[in-house]
Amino acid sequence: MIAVEAVVNGRAYRELVEPRLLLSDFLRHTLGLTGTHVGCEHGVCGACTVRFDGVAVRSCLLLAAQADGASIQTVEGLAAGGRLTPLQESFREHHALQCGFCTPGILLAATDLLEREPAPSRDAVVDLLSGHLCRCTGYEPIVDAILAASAQVGA
Repeated sequence: MIAVEAVVNGRAYRELVEPRLLLSDFLRHTLGLTGTHVGCEHGVCGACTVRFDGVAVRSCLLLAAQADGASIQTVEGLAAGGRLTPLQESFREHHALQCGFCTPGILLAATDLLEREPAPSRDAVVDLLSGHLCRCTGYEPIVDAILAASAQVGA
C-alpha cells in the first residue's frame, strides 16, 4: 500500500491505496465520487474525464499514485454551493444529455476548453467531442450547449 495525498474538489484527502489502483477507481470506490464514469478503461470513450492540475485527462489511464500532490476536479466539483455553472445550465436548456453516462466527462472537457478558449469555434467544439462517445444525443445539442455557454461567459 502507498499513501496518496490529493486535493479533490477542494477537499484534501490522504488515503492508502494499492500501487496499481487506477485514478478512476480511486475516485469512484475509495472516495465515493461516482460521477466519474468508467466506460472503456482504455481512454477511448471520455466518460472518465476529470481535470488534473487544471488539465482535462482520462482518469482510467492514470494510476492513483500519480495523483499524489495533485489537484483534481470531478463533476461533483463543478457546481459551487449547489448552483449549476453556466455550462451545466446550458446543457439543461439545450437538452444536451439523455442517459447522462457521457455527460460528466464532456462537462469537464468542455470546462477545460472554455477556460483555455472562451469563445471557441464550432470546429473546436466538434474536435473536443471527437474524444467522447455519446450514443444518445447525436452531439448537436451538446455542441449547441457548449457554444451557448461560451457566448454567455463572454458576455
